[in-house]
Amino acid sequence: MKKYTVSKDQHKSITLENLGEYQIELLGEGASVEIAGVFEANGSEQKEVSVTIIHRAGHTRANTTLKGVARDKGFLKFVGRIIIDKGCPDTNSFLTEKILLLSDKARAEAIPDLEIESDDVKCSHAATISKIPEEQIFYLQSRGLSEKNAKEAIVEGVLK
Repeated sequence: MKKYTVSKDQHKSITLENLGEYQIELLGEGASVEIAGVFEANGSEQKEVSVTIIHRAGHTRANTTLKGVARDKGFLKFVGRIIIDKGCPDTNSFLTEKILLLSDKARAEAIPDLEIESDDVKCSHAATISKIPEEQIFYLQSRGLSEKNAKEAIVEGVLK
C-alpha cells in the first residue's frame, strides 16, 4: 500500500500511476488534496485500483477523480472510500469514478464508499460505467470524422 499524508495548511496534488492500494490522510486543519488517476485495461488484463481518503481533522478538502477504459476482454475495478473521522467539521470530500467499456467483452466495477462520523460536512461520490453513446459518434461523424477517429476522440476526452 502506498501512503500519503497531508499536513496542516498543506496542499498536495497526487497522480496515481500504478495499480494497487493507496491511502491518503489529511492530518491538519486546512489540508487539501487533489487526487487523479487514469488507467487502461487491454487484452485480457485484470486491473484494480483502491483509494482510501481519511479526513482526520476539520476544515479539510479532497477531490478524487479516477478514470479508465477497458478494451477487448479487459477488466478494470475502482474502489474508492472516503472516511471522515469524528470531530472533523467543515470537511469537503468528493469522489468520481468513470469507466468506459470499448467492447462487449470488457468488464468493469466501480465501488464508491462513504463513512462519515462527523457533522457539517459536504461529501459525495459518483460512479459511471458506460459504452460510448451512439449519438456522440454520430455527432462527430456529422462533423467529418470517421467512426474510428470519432471513437478515438471520445476516448481521449474521457481520459483527459
